[in-house]
Amino acid sequence: MRRLTTLWHRFIRYSRAHPWQLSLRIIAIAALAFVMGVRRVFWTPDTLFIVLLALFVIFGQARAFLVRFLPFIVLLLVYDSFRGIADNLNKTVHFKEMIDFDKWITGGTLPTAWLQQHMWNGHVRWYDFYFYLLYTLHFVMPIGVAILLWLKRPKLYWPFVVGLLLLSFMAFITYVAFPAAPPWMASDMHYIQPIHRISSDIWGAMGVENFSEIYSKLSPNPVAAVPSLHAAYPLFFLLFLAKAFGWKRVWWLAIYPLSLWLGIVYLGEHYVFDFLLGALYAVVAYFATLKFFALKEAKGWTWRSFIPHLHRVTVGVHPDKKAKH
Repeated sequence: MRRLTTLWHRFIRYSRAHPWQLSLRIIAIAALAFVMGVRRVFWTPDTLFIVLLALFVIFGQARAFLVRFLPFIVLLLVYDSFRGIADNLNKTVHFKEMIDFDKWITGGTLPTAWLQQHMWNGHVRWYDFYFYLLYTLHFVMPIGVAILLWLKRPKLYWPFVVGLLLLSFMAFITYVAFPAAPPWMASDMHYIQPIHRISSDIWGAMGVENFSEIYSKLSPNPVAAVPSLHAAYPLFFLLFLAKAFGWKRVWWLAIYPLSLWLGIVYLGEHYVFDFLLGALYAVVAYFATLKFFALKEAKGWTWRSFIPHLHRVTVGVHPDKKAKH
């Protein structure tokens, strides 16, 4: 409460000292939000980059944003492009393995079917919007957490970025080696009992009819289901936030991964097998990244250490010879 009071007093002082500047920034932010809302722009990495760049320009931080976030956004775009072609590299789609595992851990009942039997009655409810909102924030949350670490715990910013990319490309390799169908697709292909694709009803409730076009933007590869990055990312974020601020301050954020794990199974987007493997990938990526940066610091490595003789390269002059006059 004291911190909020302090921030409010700072805002009041700033508004009195720079009224026109504050007014222009508020108008610019409102205009940006209006355009995003009217055009129903999807939160893909390229869109996020443009929006964030605009916001940082408004607040006079464009250079700092580009230095820190341009490499991050570019790598996310590269990963997103790879994710869309993974299903073209291996046409053998797996259906049964995840079904058998889910039935094994529950004694014969498919968790998605059980959840829909008890929670879905043919009409969209408040928790359907809640689960799907978390689902659609897949690319928003990584950048949000990255900005928070950059501002509050800058030493953890690059470990977070490297770890997130490690996690993403670990998943990409698995998508290529093991293309796997989600429950809704298995239902359409009659591998399991009918599963309702609740996300289409959610979009319909919001007045959106072209659901297939929307889904292709949010998930360009429908068989990139194992592991579930929708399950892996939230746990990875929680681990880094706990590292940055301590478990006593962030334990309540566990509601985010727990809600999403329940939601993706209930919505028919993933099996329990998918989110368990995603959680395992998140833990492995987290500890592998911390170990790497600990070794880097202990041994005095720099990024040049990974490109031999980079520091000796000059333009037009051999490193062992001096220029002659």
